[in-house]
Amino acid sequence: MEYETPENLRYTPDHEWLRREDDSPDEVTIGVTEFAQEQLGDVVYLELPAEGTALTAGAPFGEIESAKTVAELFAPVTGELIAINGELEDRPELVNESPFDEGWIVRVRISDETELDALLDAAAYRELLPED
Repeated sequence: MEYETPENLRYTPDHEWLRREDDSPDEVTIGVTEFAQEQLGDVVYLELPAEGTALTAGAPFGEIESAKTVAELFAPVTGELIAINGELEDRPELVNESPFDEGWIVRVRISDETELDALLDAAAYRELLPED
């Protein structure tokens, strides 16, 4: 199976994506990839920190729970959590239905732009994905 990997995103080896926001270049939106949501199965709950929480690149910042497992979410960058996708509280299945759009998880104001250089582009991320 070929997984959707939009070219305009950056990726982590933990199967999270990051999108820089055009309207505010120091803000990024973070979610999980199509591959991650498929591996998790039906997402039923997300445990996330409060807005204003400081995140550290590589450190866990929350959990995503599905019908078959619980997985940690890891911050791809260091910064301040400035928004949580409130839609996920009542509709966590959006992570499965629309992982790159409506199913985004958090928005972060990054504190060190050089960390973006360590993230994978779409081609490098595709290399990590299993082949059928």
